[in-house]
Amino acid sequence: MEKNNTQTAEDYELLYDLHTHTTYSHGKGSIEDNVREAFNQGLEFIAISDHGPGHLFYGINRNEIVNMRNDIERMNVKYPKLHVKLSVEANIVKDGNGLDLREEEFEEFDFIIAGYHYGLFGCSCVRNWLWNKGLKIGEEKLRESNTKMVIDCLRKNDISILTHPGDKGPFDIRAIAEVCAETDTLMEINTWHGHMTEEEIKIAAEVEGVQFIISSDAHTPDRVGDFKAGVERAIRAGLDLDRIVNIRKKGSK
Repeated sequence: MEKNNTQTAEDYELLYDLHTHTTYSHGKGSIEDNVREAFNQGLEFIAISDHGPGHLFYGINRNEIVNMRNDIERMNVKYPKLHVKLSVEANIVKDGNGLDLREEEFEEFDFIIAGYHYGLFGCSCVRNWLWNKGLKIGEEKLRESNTKMVIDCLRKNDISILTHPGDKGPFDIRAIAEVCAETDTLMEINTWHGHMTEEEIKIAAEVEGVQFIISSDAHTPDRVGDFKAGVERAIRAGLDLDRIVNIRKKGSK
């Protein structure tokens, strides 16, 4: 078992937050609102990663991507000490390349993060929603289908972060962790959702080579940089905090 001794979240600081949302999808603040908050907190990087365009209710408008990029470039001039990146939280589906992004759209973003969400066709949305509401009939087959969907997506695409693994349905976390290690994909400990849970972190940590990242998944500017609950969850899970790539112990460089 990995040890944490007497470490607490207060002993650590966040270096960057790569999962934040704005009014371009269903966040409540502008890109500059999020950037300003990150700047005030002294973060090194922030990414704007609004929901992928395939989401039926709050995906980004493909026609707005050029405006998002312009906003990002303007922020990098206005806040030169902060690196602002444009990402997208693509939605994982079963068809095609496994994402709601066209392959030619990848180059429009600095990097891609991806996760499973409701609100799309081709991802067992209704079955997973019912499972989450307590209807567990066919759970094992659903777990197998969900897990294959995620693994296929990871292997077909260059995904930097798998967002909130385990959320919204049954998944085989160990199998997914093995492919995250294989594809060099970070597994996210999300402070907005309950995933990864303490138990999911324990399972994933058993896989050698898996690394983790803490994200705020901020939908309001005031939550940008929120990370301490994620550190606390990791400590309870017994995770070696050196495996979390975007935190460091205060006073160390």
